[in-house]
Amino acid sequence: MRELPLRIHGAVPLAGTLTLPDGDGPAPAVVIASGSGPVDRDSNHRRARFDVARQLAAALAGGGLASLRYDKRGVGESPGDWRTAGLTDNADDLAAALATLAARPEIDPDRLLLAGHSEGALLAASVAARGVPVAGVVLLSMSATPGEQLLLWQARQVAPSLPTPVRGLLRLLRTDLEKKVAANHARIRTTTTDVARLGGVRVNARWIREFLDHDPREDLRRIAVPVLAVTGGKDLQVDPSDLATIAATAAGEVTIRRIPDLTHTLRRQAGPASLRAYKTELREPVDAEVLDTVVEWCRARTGLTTRTAAG
Repeated sequence: MRELPLRIHGAVPLAGTLTLPDGDGPAPAVVIASGSGPVDRDSNHRRARFDVARQLAAALAGGGLASLRYDKRGVGESPGDWRTAGLTDNADDLAAALATLAARPEIDPDRLLLAGHSEGALLAASVAARGVPVAGVVLLSMSATPGEQLLLWQARQVAPSLPTPVRGLLRLLRTDLEKKVAANHARIRTTTTDVARLGGVRVNARWIREFLDHDPREDLRRIAVPVLAVTGGKDLQVDPSDLATIAATAAGEVTIRRIPDLTHTLRRQAGPASLRAYKTELREPVDAEVLDTVVEWCRARTGLTTRTAAG
């Protein structure tokens, strides 16, 4: 495996890493889109090291596939400001990354795939729905629920898992978390700027407005290529039952995997699902079953029927 720096030619020139497998090319390849917020090419936030894209890139290289991952706008070595970018801007950036990858001499442009985690999965679905020439799409922890409904669902899931003192304080203050989230949505909808203040904090208002109105099912209906969707049974940020919606909605062939005990971090969690365990989970590598499932599916989609020596 070897890695090369790569500049993506889009509306904003994003910085990325091209990971190449051992052996002669041109190789099949995957463009990897990370989750929401200011995350770098490895899917890492300054407060949380998810590391999904980096570990997935290494696993794909071991299976004979190249990949491209990139820093989002205003993160790492990419210019710009992530707060001013809307959901559609992020999808355009992914499309630019795909076009940049397809033009590389080390890559077989007829054997390209899209993969994304969380928001990245929504972006992958959105770009695939445009009819770009890809052999398949990998959707990790993807919601098939309209954005506003999803955020209210998250509030219902998260409330019981909050620390006891926090839940006690919410009761004391008579604060209904779901109603508070809905009220914040209403405030955001009154804004017209890319960035706004909510509770004294600068937030990516345009992205939130677009996300609230985004219905992933509309994109799924337009995806004719094969889809792999993987979600954990203990995901508190995406409803695991959305896997059935993805299978029923996508226009092409769909393979779904619901992995027991897996959370949104793509790691396993013992006991009741809780966000409080994320800090401990993130010290562990991405779940091996997730990586193996993605690699084998991508190999099958791109005609790599036998393992390479590197794999």
